[in-house]
Amino acid sequence: MEQFPESNFYAAEGLDKAIIGVDERGERLVYSVAKILDVLMVDGLTYEEALEYYEFNVSGAYWGDKTPIWCWDILSYVGEK
Repeated sequence: MEQFPESNFYAAEGLDKAIIGVDERGERLVYSVAKILDVLMVDGLTYEEALEYYEFNVSGAYWGDKTPIWCWDILSYVGEK
């Protein structure tokens, strides 16, 4: 985010390590779902608990035009625990 000092991104609290990029048109952050789940599991959740938390508290959030993009990248399927 330091590379875009003029941008006003909406960031998901506590998930900075899961940011994988920026949508250049909408100035939205792009998050890896696999990395989000990893962050949540480091906080003590099981894979199933992390996935449930993501589905209900992260991906369902809508913050208008700057809502982050949640990317189910290939690592999301390869790294499934």
